[in-house]
Amino acid sequence: PEDVKIDNLIFAISTDASVRMQKLKKNECQVTLFPRPADIEPLKADKNLQMPQQAGFNLGYIAYNVMDKIKGSNEPNPMARLQVRQALDMAVDKKKIIESVYQGAGQLAVNAMPPTQWSYDTSIKDAPYDPEKAKQLLKEAGIKEGTEITLWAMPVQRPYNPNAKLMAEMLQSDWAKIGIKAKIVSYEWGEYIKRSKGGEQGAMLIGWSGDNGDPDNWLGTLYGCDAVDGNNFSKWCYKPYDDLIKQAKATSDQAKRTELYQKAQHILKEQVPITPIAHSTVYQPMSAKVKDFKISPFGLNSFYGVSVDK
Repeated sequence: PEDVKIDNLIFAISTDASVRMQKLKKNECQVTLFPRPADIEPLKADKNLQMPQQAGFNLGYIAYNVMDKIKGSNEPNPMARLQVRQALDMAVDKKKIIESVYQGAGQLAVNAMPPTQWSYDTSIKDAPYDPEKAKQLLKEAGIKEGTEITLWAMPVQRPYNPNAKLMAEMLQSDWAKIGIKAKIVSYEWGEYIKRSKGGEQGAMLIGWSGDNGDPDNWLGTLYGCDAVDGNNFSKWCYKPYDDLIKQAKATSDQAKRTELYQKAQHILKEQVPITPIAHSTVYQPMSAKVKDFKISPFGLNSFYGVSVDK
């Protein structure tokens, strides 16, 4: 076909970000993924490389397990209570996280999907960062100081979260200020997803890159009742919300769908099954010899029409 300009396309798996960047610099590979935030400036400065970027169609967030009891525990789960989720949410210093974890390569997230998604409701605002008010809410909920929860941190780097371990440590310190002791837990990636789909997690770091550009790919896939055993890691199933997204999915009128999705976004914000943290900018480091590579908004790597100068 006309649009194929390369004879061979070789995919080499390299899990270490610094190894990937070394290979790129030595021209052992011509295109790579997921640079560490600290490597962005040096890569930009390298004359043999190019570094296209675009606003990420992604979201990194904290999902709160809202089940009455976490799987494997006999204790009541504090996060099943709205006041506790509100307190945890308003104790997160998002600005600091974005500076340290994303090192400027992220925008603060307020909503359950990215602002580039049609039907995104710009009127939704975050609860202000307020550890004092958070302490008050916990007190009203009868939560003792020193109450323990687990905080699951991903073992891998993703566009929506370049360093989950550091993010978890920062959250641990934010929550300690309001008297909540978060124990950081991690597993190998496959195990992490499997166990959390099974409901073993407390609060967990996770995220999503959009698959197809439809709001349902966020509002249904991640937070709907039908996804409770799938990608709805909060296990949050709330009928008033679910009715709206099901109705929106069943109609083809975009204006009507937008109206329903905006109502749903307000309910989700009020019920706090998640704390949105950031939408990260996607950087794609590559050799200056590569021509016509386009960054996919859906996190795919497409090589149609791409060529390499000899």
